[in-house]
Parts: sequence; C-alpha cells; structure tokens
Amino acid sequence: MMLLRRTRLGIAGCLGAGAVLLTTACGGSTVEGVPEAAGTTAPPATSSTTTSVPPTTTDDSATPTSSAAASALAALTLDPSVFPAAYQAVVLPPQAVAQAAQDLDGVASGASVDPAGCKPDRPTADPDATSLVVGTDPVNRATVSVELARVDDTLDSLRSRTEECGTVRTTAGGVTAEVVSELVPPPPLGADDTLAVRRTVSSGGGADEITQSMLSLVGQVDDVRVTATYMSFGEGEPDTATLDLVFREAVQKVKNG
Repeated sequence: MMLLRRTRLGIAGCLGAGAVLLTTACGGSTVEGVPEAAGTTAPPATSSTTTSVPPTTTDDSATPTSSAAASALAALTLDPSVFPAAYQAVVLPPQAVAQAAQDLDGVASGASVDPAGCKPDRPTADPDATSLVVGTDPVNRATVSVELARVDDTLDSLRSRTEECGTVRTTAGGVTAEVVSELVPPPPLGADDTLAVRRTVSSGGGADEITQSMLSLVGQVDDVRVTATYMSFGEGEPDTATLDLVFREAVQKVKNG
C-alpha cells in the first residue's frame, strides 16, 4: 500500500489516491479533498456496482439484524474532526479508495506476487463496500488511515493469511519489493475480535532503498471490518496514541450504528 516505491508510495502516490493525493506525508504541502463530516457526500450504491463482497441478501434468515450491519458505511465512517490537530484529515471519495488500498497493503495493482496466493483483495468504488478516511501529518511524513470494509469472513481467516504470507515478494514495472508482515499483540477492545499487524515494504537498494513502515489495528463488528493504519517513510516510532484513538472511536461508531 513500482517505481522504487518513492514514486508510488512516496510523492506521486503517497496514498495512491489519484485526484486526492495526500502529498504532505511525503514532503508536499497540500491535502486535496474535502474534510466534511463522514457520510455527507458519498453517492448511494447502485444495483449495477460490482463489489468484492457479496451483497446483503433480502432473505430474513440471512439478513444481519444489528445496527452496524444495517447501516451504510458512509454513515459509519469516522469523522475527520476526530483526528488530532496535527493531522489533516479527509474522507476519500469512493473512486480513490481502491487506489489508496494498494499503498496500505504494500502491493501495487497489477503486480505479480510470490507466493501467488498472497495477493490481497482489492476494494471497489462501491461506497457501501469500503470507505476510507485519512489523516496526514506533514511534519513527520506520516499518515493515519481508518478503513471500513464489508466482509464475509472472520478475523481468524485474516490472521491465518497474515501468518501464511509473512514474507511476500512483488514485481511491478520491473521493480521488486519485499513485504514483511507479522502479527503483534492487539490492544484490548470491545469488538467481536481484534488483531494487530506490523508491516514493512522495502524496495530498491543502497542509497535508493525505500522503506515504508506500517502498524495496523484491526477489529470486526458483525460484517464490518475496521482497520486503522499508521504509515510512514521515516525511522521514528509510530504515533500509537493517535492510532489507538481513531481505532477505538471508529469501532465504537460502528458498534453504535
């Protein structure tokens, strides 16, 4: 989440968000997007939209009954105002979410992946399949993002996949990168389940080597998965205080529906 990754993840694609590039994390000075309250601008999902997650059925026996499952993701998305003042936060438009996701998981779209079974799923532009709010800290060249995604599996499957795909090598545009992921102790939280993943993405070599570091907290409430990620290109420690704050607030908002 590949041109030495400085191009994709550094400046031109710091969060891969196309027209809403958050360039301040990489030394720029602007954040494009509108820091409006979550849920006010997302267009409604249409029946023609293809999603990566099967839609909720209308069968009474299969329809989730909790408020979290019944609410649109746009309404559940964390409001940018929750982020500390040091972070310039915006809710990404639906069409930018899939592009941003490749920077957050460290695998460029269209890249070959070894092992092949470790290629991550990609979100779609359906606003009720995935939503993403990103706060950028231009001083420390870092971002904190909160993603909501509708899923049809549990965190156990993500936990197993993370263990199986501890080291992944990707190739895109003739450039290779190594993505290393490890499970770390998650914070205690009142979600159905939680986990934490530390991930590094390295590419290039010598003076051209680029290392992207991430720490993700993941929780699940019914069919909504909440992932808060601190991402930086510096060598400093992650801002766990802000990460914990937005993660807890996001999970609570989903629980409240």
